[in-house]
Amino acid sequence: MPRLPRTEEQPVSENGSGGRVQPARAGDPSRIGPYRIVGRLGAGGMGTVHAGVAPDGTRVAVKVVHPEQAEEPEFRARFKREVELSSRVTGPYLVPLLSADTDAETPWLATAYVPGPTLHQHLLAHGPLADGSLYALAAATAQALAAVHATGVVHRDVKPQNMILTPGGPRVLDFGIAHAANGTSVTRTGVMTGTPGWISPEQYRTGITGPASDMFAWGALIAYAGTGRLPFGAGAPDVVAFRVMSGEPDLDGLPVPLRESVEKALVKEPDDRPSAEQAAQECAELLASQATQVVGAAAVAPTTVDMVTALWDVPASDDPAWHVPADRSRPGKRLVGAVVLVASLVGGVAGGAAALMPGSDGDGKHPPSSALSVSPLASAESDQPSASGAEGGSTAGEEQQAASSDSANAESWRQAHTAQGEGEHDVARAVLHDMGVTSRELSPIELSPGTVRFHESRQEVYFSYRLASDEQGVLYAETEIARSMCFTLRDLVLRLHPALPYRSYVMVKEELGRGPQVTWQEDFIADTECSSAAGDDSEGDAGTALDWEPDGDGLAAAVIPSTDKAEIRVADRTAKKIIERTNRIRPTLGTEWVLGHDDISVGFDPANSAMYVWSNYLMWNQGQKEMWAAMAAGETCRALVRERESTGTAWHYSRYAVAEVGASGYAMIRWGTATTEADCPA
Repeated sequence: MPRLPRTEEQPVSENGSGGRVQPARAGDPSRIGPYRIVGRLGAGGMGTVHAGVAPDGTRVAVKVVHPEQAEEPEFRARFKREVELSSRVTGPYLVPLLSADTDAETPWLATAYVPGPTLHQHLLAHGPLADGSLYALAAATAQALAAVHATGVVHRDVKPQNMILTPGGPRVLDFGIAHAANGTSVTRTGVMTGTPGWISPEQYRTGITGPASDMFAWGALIAYAGTGRLPFGAGAPDVVAFRVMSGEPDLDGLPVPLRESVEKALVKEPDDRPSAEQAAQECAELLASQATQVVGAAAVAPTTVDMVTALWDVPASDDPAWHVPADRSRPGKRLVGAVVLVASLVGGVAGGAAALMPGSDGDGKHPPSSALSVSPLASAESDQPSASGAEGGSTAGEEQQAASSDSANAESWRQAHTAQGEGEHDVARAVLHDMGVTSRELSPIELSPGTVRFHESRQEVYFSYRLASDEQGVLYAETEIARSMCFTLRDLVLRLHPALPYRSYVMVKEELGRGPQVTWQEDFIADTECSSAAGDDSEGDAGTALDWEPDGDGLAAAVIPSTDKAEIRVADRTAKKIIERTNRIRPTLGTEWVLGHDDISVGFDPANSAMYVWSNYLMWNQGQKEMWAAMAAGETCRALVRERESTGTAWHYSRYAVAEVGASGYAMIRWGTATTEADCPA
């Protein structure tokens, strides 16, 4: 026989929830488009699949193509075309495409995340599907492929790893995307991409695929689901290819009615196979007969969707622990919907004296769903360790003192033990995983997670770390670490391991040449909203007027250029100061872009005696945005106080607000009342 092309089996993307989300790896992005990346779901021949969170908290799967493919113009063109086609595909058994950027340096696409194991994972754990569940899988997947083919898209990657078994029925992943990745199956001389066992005879012969090739793979899929065996066996790729091209499939064990449909799909000639629509119709009729046996003729479900739901009986599996950052917004600091900012009243005005129109860059990015202020550290630096306090050298008196002390210290940290038992190991793994995510989000601030320890008698969980940053960056980073600790421990201890005795977390900073320093200690049981790390709204910004909040009307008024000389002078001076300080901390903010008056603006709302500062630079992540807002709020507050002190009652502005404004809306981040300089944000 002629020598067959060598197949290259690609790593598969196991996107089901058979286990926890994998930790992100070095070099993984912290954000892709509007999505915050919290880990990995898998990797495949096309790229990496990241676990992401949308601004509204929705969990998404974000697939990023391999960089080497992104460099090929031909690939980009195919990718763009297939994404456009795939965006049209809808159906009850498909995972919808949410968004994509085909022009990005590294193209990506995002789909809804659906919980459940892949068919491959389920069969390994539970064995073949039977009875109604098998018929439901056949009908649902055929219907999904019919929807794909109806829009001119070919799936080209039908296999168990791309079938998710959700509580509501099966879902088909990656429709149309394998086509974009491969174009034709032969990508370089003598090498065919694909997974042996799921490649059609015509792919082996010509490298060309079409809807009929999807149907061949569908037949193999149903055979595998019903028997637990590949219909053409396993073994060396060349041996499997020979069986696919000239052998008969092994379908022993499949129910006879369903076996007939599968046999038609597995014939050698593509023109002789049924279409996906025909297979869906046949399987729907078989499913109806199953439903009749189960619920009786008088109660047959009228649609395929209803029948699949009625007969779907697949054991549920645990959804992976995403540790998605919870809504940490302070009460009242909410995203406000898109507002018309009286654009018709604003012309081009130069300098910081005028309130500039927000940039309408049309990038479709959503403003943040919450706004936070960074609170000062309640830190308590420990004393330098004594000789008797060396590792393993604590005296009985020191141990008793550490155990009875209200505040954690270097000695109690040294007494704490590493994880013991399942519960503590789970907590330690979760903390280190989430700190790995936090460290990437803090870039360019360098956070090096250390160890997690437990002090049972003190009911404390310790986390050690090292930081490399400027003073302001350290303040921000330690606040973010505290947030992560609080939310992670509340999730792991309260929800998964309530028998554990721990109720407080302690942060310990380690530095070369210095002893361990306790920088934060908090009761995560009592702090139900984890507000201590985000700023308690009862305190708010210094001097916050509780009867006033900034709003769209005030921001719209601030957009109108001022004609008052004092307002122009104060706005110009304040804008220049904020821009200067913003550019000074660019490394901490994670941007190389030099910002100017086109990016940061100042204006006044006379009706509410308020001075507004806003940015239309939308590239900061939430934490960086909060840090910038804290700085801007401090400068604005001090500017108001100084002007009042120099002009007296002639200056009636006493309130300030800092906001982010984009094409789709605005978000108030910080606001308050300027009383004295000492009360202004640092």
